[in-house]
Amino acid sequence: MTSIKSKPSQKRAARTPEETKAAILRAAMQEFADSGLEGARTDAIARKAGVNKALIHYYYKDKQSLYGAALDLVFAGLAKRMHEVLDRALPPREAVLAFAGAHFDYLASSPMYPRLVQHEMMRAGSPSPHIRRIVKRYLRPVQQRLVQILVQGVKSGELRPIDPFHFVFSMVAMNVFYFAAAPVVALITGKNPLEPALVAERRASVLDVVSAAVTPPQSQKSVSLRKAHS
Repeated sequence: MTSIKSKPSQKRAARTPEETKAAILRAAMQEFADSGLEGARTDAIARKAGVNKALIHYYYKDKQSLYGAALDLVFAGLAKRMHEVLDRALPPREAVLAFAGAHFDYLASSPMYPRLVQHEMMRAGSPSPHIRRIVKRYLRPVQQRLVQILVQGVKSGELRPIDPFHFVFSMVAMNVFYFAAAPVVALITGKNPLEPALVAERRASVLDVVSAAVTPPQSQKSVSLRKAHS
């Protein structure tokens, strides 16, 4: 009897190597954000990515190199976005507000980013093969450019006298904490802090605080008067 060949299954089209590698990286980012490097499991990453576990080691030497690739993806994207804002050559106050808003938006685009970063920051005191590279390649260049804008703004009187060093970390911390602590915020407020409406409220609040922190008293009075007469 002649055998009847079954029809081709309706499985999704095979992914390209680039798509497979990207899927592994996305799954790894989620796993590392949830469990950190030590707690992350490659079999869980493989399951989330829909690949064979051996395929992970084909693209990445080991879990450490996969973790490093995940960190590079997050920080490279962040640095690129921040440099784009700083390249606009805005007046100091506008530049600071644009920076704060863009930084918030980048974190909001994927709330797993702050948790992934937080895990790495907690490892910074131990021998981490990634943190020095990340600081040198991504964080320090952005921080130096923003500090320069703050210094120039203070000297010109466009910004209130502030300590640029502490201001940058305070501003960044406002954004990072909200998303990194989202589960705790939810327990405290009884609301989902990642709902679009609440994210928009938080963004507006952050920009309001940043504006008040950098705007000279005289300018704040002018703004208040304009609002009162509008």
